[in-house]
Amino acid sequence: MDLRQMEVAVAVADAGGFTAAARQLHVVQSAVSGTVRALERELGTALFDRTTHRVALTPAGEAFVPAARAALRAAEAAREAVDAVRGQLRGRITVGTMQGVWAGLHHALAALRAEHPGLGVQLRQAAVADIRQALREGTVDLAVVALDRQQQRGLTTRLLSEEEMVLVASPRRVVGATTPRGEVELADAARLPLVDFSPGWAIRHSVDRAFRAAGVDRSTTFEVNDIVAAAELVRNDLGICILPRSIADRFPDLTAYGFRHHAPSWKIMLVRPPGEASPAVAALWRHFA
Repeated sequence: MDLRQMEVAVAVADAGGFTAAARQLHVVQSAVSGTVRALERELGTALFDRTTHRVALTPAGEAFVPAARAALRAAEAAREAVDAVRGQLRGRITVGTMQGVWAGLHHALAALRAEHPGLGVQLRQAAVADIRQALREGTVDLAVVALDRQQQRGLTTRLLSEEEMVLVASPRRVVGATTPRGEVELADAARLPLVDFSPGWAIRHSVDRAFRAAGVDRSTTFEVNDIVAAAELVRNDLGICILPRSIADRFPDLTAYGFRHHAPSWKIMLVRPPGEASPAVAALWRHFA
């Protein structure tokens, strides 16, 4: 077997079908089907169960795809090592991030592009749980995400920033008693209609943890998966929302209140899988201030 056969099989597994894989690889479907059939003949077993409506991995396919993915990564690392010796990186890396999180990412990407114009970067935005899984699977090479201490286990990390979250409300909203510094208690937030984020979001994880630590029960009025949608609900005084201050500052027409006790915290980490970083990942890692 060769690397191209592995690449095609992995594409079919990732895309969930031959037609989608062909679009991803920019080839006709017959070429994808023929490559997979030739690979299966060579291996002496089927890698995919083909039905009218779906394509699924067989047990042999479940074993083959992770090994093929590792082989493709090793081949890419070999190419990158040669390019590094020549002083110019090529190929592609995938960077994961969450909605609303930049933490210097755009500056680092611009610096990397200027240093290595032949290196392509694919930016993947997803919930933190999905990014962590992708790092473990090797489909994301480096990420800028919010992680607590437990979530950092098994990963190489570097702290980029740390901040407390704030309660964001419409200027028309009465949030309860405030201190001279404009702070409220989590219990005040629990008595108000809350705009919350979907489970799996790092903001939701931090907010849940803070309410548990304070021993305060709360219910969600609105559950969204978009920061702009959350801000729009708050702007129309349909509820309040708890956000990192750096994100809340993007909506200056809303009023932000700090928390007197048990403020949810927000740590943005630069993260990659353990072990030696590839030259491309190491180059991007260096560009973060």
